[in-house]
Amino acid sequence: MNDRAEFELQERDAIYRAIATRRDVRRGFLDKPLPDELIQRLLSAAHCAPSVGLMQPSRFVLVRDYNVRQAIHEAFLLANEQALATYTGARREQYARLKLEGILEAPQNLCVLSDPQSERGHRLGRHTMPETAIYSTVCAIQNLWLAARSEGVGVGWVSILDADRLREILHIPANIVPVAYLCLGYVDRFATEPDLERLGWESRIPLEGVVSYDRYYPTTEVKKT
Repeated sequence: MNDRAEFELQERDAIYRAIATRRDVRRGFLDKPLPDELIQRLLSAAHCAPSVGLMQPSRFVLVRDYNVRQAIHEAFLLANEQALATYTGARREQYARLKLEGILEAPQNLCVLSDPQSERGHRLGRHTMPETAIYSTVCAIQNLWLAARSEGVGVGWVSILDADRLREILHIPANIVPVAYLCLGYVDRFATEPDLERLGWESRIPLEGVVSYDRYYPTTEVKKT
């Protein structure tokens, strides 16, 4: 392994390209299961993520069985109807048209869990911020997502799911926290911009609107000193 401090320009460009072109993929999955060795590479990337106290709290459930995915999809439909009911007018109509999952289209799904009570790491870093165990798992998800993008694999995060129903379907014990349910697969293309931005659901905030210096300022009052 090359341990030089700085990457070559081409290597750096590849990393930034993966970050810039990563997308939350909900459509266009190909009916072609990912090879086992590729899945192992993606899981290895996730497993290499930083974790508080080196506790490595992330756990992974690969879901390929169609019947299991069907049960998850039914749970999504119920949760999505409940979410739809919280909107009114044009926003409700817009929400109803959104494509928000690819549970059945993607040949495999991945449920990412966290064990926040693990004794690994001896609680280092968790005395004042116990939630960092969950944050560590989110880092693992981002690692997997960027690695997937570099492999031409689409990833879609399905957050419209009832956690209790997810626990029931996947037999997740009470001490383990579901963090993400992901759809994974080869896709026909990657969109040039996020779907929610392209469809007008929300627009991006410019970087200068979220950076403060020396102390926090609300978005509309960001100042540089």
